[in-house]
Amino acid sequence: MKHRYLEVTFRNGKPLAAYLYLPRNAGDMSVRTVRDGSGLLVDYAADGRAIGIEVPSPGSIRLETLNRVLISLDQGPATAEELAPAGAA
Repeated sequence: MKHRYLEVTFRNGKPLAAYLYLPRNAGDMSVRTVRDGSGLLVDYAADGRAIGIEVPSPGSIRLETLNRVLISLDQGPATAEELAPAGAA
């Protein structure tokens, strides 16, 4: 997968959890998860590349918070449109 995308899980019409898939190679699996200071969980592949970000409370995530994490991972910033599904209830 060459592009990132956001997957949101809903329960009773409200966002329950979200996962931002980052670009990854075929067969990449998470071997380590690190909690960011803002409560986001970053998954890493065996070679140390970040491959995803778990968002435990998608309804309350701020774009600035996510972008701070993305930039620290050498990823481009997200747009409001990219994050919009997390608040679509």
